[in-house]
Amino acid sequence: MWAVARRPRWIALLLLALVLAGVFAGLGKWQLERSIANGKPLPATTETRKSLDDVTEPGRAASESIAGQRVTVTGTFVAGDTTILIGRSGGGTYQAIGHLVDTETGASLPVVIGWADQRRQAEAGGERLTDGQELTVQGRYYPAESPDQDAYSKGEYSAVAPARFVNTWKAFDDRMYIGYVVADGTTAKAADLGAIADRAPTREVRFDWLNLFYAIEWVVFAGFAVFLWYRFVKDAWEREQEDAREAAQAAEPTPVRR
Repeated sequence: MWAVARRPRWIALLLLALVLAGVFAGLGKWQLERSIANGKPLPATTETRKSLDDVTEPGRAASESIAGQRVTVTGTFVAGDTTILIGRSGGGTYQAIGHLVDTETGASLPVVIGWADQRRQAEAGGERLTDGQELTVQGRYYPAESPDQDAYSKGEYSAVAPARFVNTWKAFDDRMYIGYVVADGTTAKAADLGAIADRAPTREVRFDWLNLFYAIEWVVFAGFAVFLWYRFVKDAWEREQEDAREAAQAAEPTPVRR
């Protein structure tokens, strides 16, 4: 059989099969790397408190790698721009969201100040911080939520969505952080509100089994490409053997009966 395999036609087909196998193996490696990358835990550095400006900058979308990062930011809250959200986790029926202007950059930043069971108390708590004095807020920084995540209608909102705040805040100069801070108990106490129950983000590793399945699938395809070449060569060899036997039988003299 290998005498057939060494013919130029089948050598060329073998090279093509090897190229296809290499491509399939490369795709399998890519899928395997994705399954491992998707399973990596978030970095533990989020528990090291940093200045907000060391973590991100205005206009930059917050990535999942810094979700829950402990930060410190100094600024002033804008009077009249307190927003009340409902239906959120962390405590209370109503949560007050303040409009903080970062002293360092002059950019706007939504800050979840605290919660109350009455809307009037939540509004009063948010406005209690808008006396023009600089405040240092400590908390965790999270990626911005989308207005599409709002679960309520009729003027009630549930998402911390900077994309909506740009239309509702009175004092806004188009510079904004694309994320928000959940303030700790110190800021909530200063506003006479309940502190938001916030904790470190989970560090669980969730392996992406779907990508692993795809990786195995591509490896199977790679092996099948080489096997297909082998099957074609073997079929050609068997046909030649069959043709040779038939030719030999045809060449044999026919016995003469007496």
